[in-house]
Amino acid sequence: MSDMQINQVLQQMRVLAAGAGLEGPRVAVPPVQPNFAAALKQSMDKVNSLQQKGNQLSTRFEMGDPEVDLVQVMIATQKASISFEAATQVRNRLVSAYQDIMNMQV
Repeated sequence: MSDMQINQVLQQMRVLAAGAGLEGPRVAVPPVQPNFAAALKQSMDKVNSLQQKGNQLSTRFEMGDPEVDLVQVMIATQKASISFEAATQVRNRLVSAYQDIMNMQV
């Protein structure tokens, strides 16, 4: 489990304990800080792996591998295409938001 999931579970347990009158000692839990860079890298890695898988299946199909059929190749390439389009849209939105912020007068 990630730290964020653990903290969410702990928070739910505290809420349930408070509702049941079973509150224990209070422990200060630091707020969870989402790591944008890690999330962005993870999504880019996923897009890259989908594209590599599509390319590998396509190459295997072209070489005549009997274990790979056209349906698998088409599905893999469409998944890669859709994930790339989504990543491109996210990038465009981020660039637009950055430009809006930079154009604000201080």
